[in-house]
Amino acid sequence: MSKDKTKTGKKGPYIKGGVIPKNEFFAYCFGGFGQGMIYAVMSSFISDYYTNVLFLPHIFILLLMLLARVWDAINDPMMGSIVDHHTTKRGKMKPYIQFACFPIAILTFLMYWAPDGMSKQSLMIYCAFIYVLWGMSYTIGDVPFWGLPNVLTGNSEERGQQISFARTFNGVGSAIPTVMYLLIGYIMPGDDVATSKMKYLIMAITASVIGILFYFTSSMKVKERVIPPVVAKNRTGKSGLYRILHCKPLVLVIIMGVLSSGRYMMSAAAVHVSRYAFMGVNPNNIYLILQICSGGGMFISMLFMPLVMKKFDYKKIVILTNLVGAGASVVTTLVGWYTQNFYICAPFIFLQCVPLGVMNTISYAMICDSLDYMELETGYRDNGMGSACQGFINKLGNAIATAGISLVYILLKLDPSKIVGQSAKVSEAALLTTTQRFGMFSLITIIPGVSLLLCTIPVFFYNLSKKNMTEISKELNERRQVLSQVSESETNSNENSKY
Repeated sequence: MSKDKTKTGKKGPYIKGGVIPKNEFFAYCFGGFGQGMIYAVMSSFISDYYTNVLFLPHIFILLLMLLARVWDAINDPMMGSIVDHHTTKRGKMKPYIQFACFPIAILTFLMYWAPDGMSKQSLMIYCAFIYVLWGMSYTIGDVPFWGLPNVLTGNSEERGQQISFARTFNGVGSAIPTVMYLLIGYIMPGDDVATSKMKYLIMAITASVIGILFYFTSSMKVKERVIPPVVAKNRTGKSGLYRILHCKPLVLVIIMGVLSSGRYMMSAAAVHVSRYAFMGVNPNNIYLILQICSGGGMFISMLFMPLVMKKFDYKKIVILTNLVGAGASVVTTLVGWYTQNFYICAPFIFLQCVPLGVMNTISYAMICDSLDYMELETGYRDNGMGSACQGFINKLGNAIATAGISLVYILLKLDPSKIVGQSAKVSEAALLTTTQRFGMFSLITIIPGVSLLLCTIPVFFYNLSKKNMTEISKELNERRQVLSQVSESETNSNENSKY
């Protein structure tokens, strides 16, 4: 039961029948673009930096990724609860985003700046401290940012379009650090450790500064219109976490997100695959083609998602695309094993990455619809907690991917510090056995394919169709109008009583 202030602004809504003005609609999208840049600097490159540049122990990286997520299991819901229970004079979501920007920028720089002369133990402590602190600062901005669509509009279709466009911009933003990495690699072609450190530092500084500017500016341009329902404290004695865990559609989306963690391998493992999976090919060329194929499959699907989401149920979209992606990963695996030729694998990598764009977009819309269902059933709307769930899923997925990479290094008995040896070469695929090279290749074939199949299972039980959501949105809007009338009546009554 929330109030919905439907002033549309001078430029009119971007979506027909909606309330978000065009300038705000795209301001939020560009905020997603900036956030994508920032997050990709960490998610796509930190495992390679820790493993092949700093030479940190594999078991340390694995434990750091997993233990940091244990803290996130506490930290993310905590941030969601803060957002749900506090509203500042400047808004419910926006102030947290603005506050988080400066710490994120500083910590992104420190993440890729390793002080010289530190012992291995001191370096591990430093990296662990910065990594965990970065995750906490990112959460402060991430939870309210992706909760914003819930307060920008009460229209389910418009909200879905806003999320879809913003996620597409976010995906484009996440590709910018990759482009930077490639350009810097061609400008600074050396593979020695000192050069690799400088490449990562330049990329981190540039991407974080540009990304933060977009991220911060967007929060200044958008307007919060929908006031979440205000209910008596402890009316039911149930916490926000309890409501989240007892909202069946939301739980299914969370399970889907956790089981789809293997998809993050496509970005997190790309550098590792380009270094070690194929002989006789320049690693930079492998990385470039891999990014074109994976990024192309993902971005094309994201571009079409606004149209597809309008016409089809989310459930059908997820199941169909995931099955196609899983099938393509099987073909990629077989072709890679029998031909040992990366170029022949490229078209199938493109196809298996189509579901990545779908999942990156549709999971947010499914969570928002689940929150509508929760509000209808309970009278509560835990926007912050819902956004925290998605944030935790994303970080958990990247952590599992990074930990999985370290585990594969351990299982393959692959030690980059020994490969570097006297030559100061970071990439030496020729020194690996066939089994080791195929093991690295499986990071972007077998693991993502199995993950796509597994995450399809809970979606079969997700029953919020477009027809259901139309009915839910209609009933919620009627409730909000009644609440608005009651609130105005109480306000007038209180003013009259003064006289």
